[in-house]
Amino acid sequence: MSHSPVVAPATPENTSSGVRVSKLLAERGLCSRREADRYIERGWVFVDGVRVTELGTRAQPNANITLADAAQGAQARLATILLHKPVGFVSGQPEPGYLTAVTLIRADTQQRDAGDPGFDPRHLKKLAPAGRLDIDSTGLLVLTQDGRIARHLIGEDSSVEKEYLVRVSGTLAAEGLALLRHGLKLDGAALKPARVEWQNEDQLRFVLREGKKRQIRRMCELVGLRVTGLKRVRIGKVRLGNLPQGKWRYLRDGEQF
Repeated sequence: MSHSPVVAPATPENTSSGVRVSKLLAERGLCSRREADRYIERGWVFVDGVRVTELGTRAQPNANITLADAAQGAQARLATILLHKPVGFVSGQPEPGYLTAVTLIRADTQQRDAGDPGFDPRHLKKLAPAGRLDIDSTGLLVLTQDGRIARHLIGEDSSVEKEYLVRVSGTLAAEGLALLRHGLKLDGAALKPARVEWQNEDQLRFVLREGKKRQIRRMCELVGLRVTGLKRVRIGKVRLGNLPQGKWRYLRDGEQF
């Protein structure tokens, strides 16, 4: 959609009432709050057809908010990467003696199928993990430049499923499986219901809709089990599939979480 360069007037409706436009954009999944501020500064945001350029501009909750073609083009160029993280790499902030998962995103570690674009170093800029995966866990880790995807996967209101295969040792306490599914607390707060079932005699399958720090390991400890291996195999509708450990690929057209 093309827009004429109309500047929003500085009226009380714009400056003192309603909800911040950046918040409305994020709530509607159009971009992240940080991206919204950049788009507003560049004049790429329109409220009821009027361009807004001042940070802090407010609008009514039901306002029609659109992005200029330039913003939509910028979003289309943002990369989302799927990595099969090995043990020994941290997801986000560096830790002494360990490498971050983003260091694995290189041309020589890309898994390319026919039609996939080649590695572009520009995609490393502001590339961040959308969720954590413990240093001693393996499996699917999503890294993205796109605030919309990050919010969808790890925002406060996210309900995206994450599926794990978990190898365990020990003896499961009585009613332990039922407690894993629902009834446990961590850090004083009740956990959301989970789907948990045996895959074989020493491996459980977990499907969670939340991601507290070391959640599965701590859950297992509460019912008498010790996790000896943990692998994330799915986030939403996107599966790890046959992506080799230590390799990565771009999220493909048509793939959605």
